[in-house]
Amino acid sequence: MSATGEVTGRTGRGRRIILWRHGQTAWNVERRFQGTTDVELTETGVGQARRAARLLASLRPDAIVASDLRRAANTAAELSALTGLDVTRDEALRETYAGVWQGLTHEEIIDRHGAEYTAWKRGEPVRRGGGELETEVADRAAPVVLRHAEKLPEDGTLVVVSHGGTIRTTIGRLLGLEARHWESLGGLSNCCWSVLGEGVRGWRLLEHNAGTLPEPVLGDDD
Repeated sequence: MSATGEVTGRTGRGRRIILWRHGQTAWNVERRFQGTTDVELTETGVGQARRAARLLASLRPDAIVASDLRRAANTAAELSALTGLDVTRDEALRETYAGVWQGLTHEEIIDRHGAEYTAWKRGEPVRRGGGELETEVADRAAPVVLRHAEKLPEDGTLVVVSHGGTIRTTIGRLLGLEARHWESLGGLSNCCWSVLGEGVRGWRLLEHNAGTLPEPVLGDDD
């Protein structure tokens, strides 16, 4: 944006990574843990993706990379249709594999795996449902994001279309936070996004769980 708030798509302030969560699915509505299960977008989810894509397209992204699961890939396709950019799909951007938790509702997880759930919420390294550790998700996802970010021009923008848990762990890794603090970042609503900006000390979190265009930060140190 310009100093007046006009959307220009170029800031001249380094590269940006926009981490965009997919639109709504039926399992989101039912509060079922999706993990790597390939659940399709609902009609509402498609509408969310189209609205968000119109906003993000105005930022003139340089590249789009997405999870290969349909809910993320189809969300990314809406932005691709507006920008003309190809979408690179990568299974490393899939959601956390959560074994026997997948397909269970939030209430069923607490009822059947309460101790495991509580330990995870405390920040302990837990293989939820016998699946992946959060650090293992970051190990596979963060390098993909960085590899694509490194290909950007100096003030370029990368859009990463992925899943709530994977986005949170990737942000935590790129910010250099200890894994036990990643949960403090909070979740993303369907089709909302977070923005990382490149600074002299590494990546900074500029926006989190945003659903509108990023605004310039004025006087953040005073």
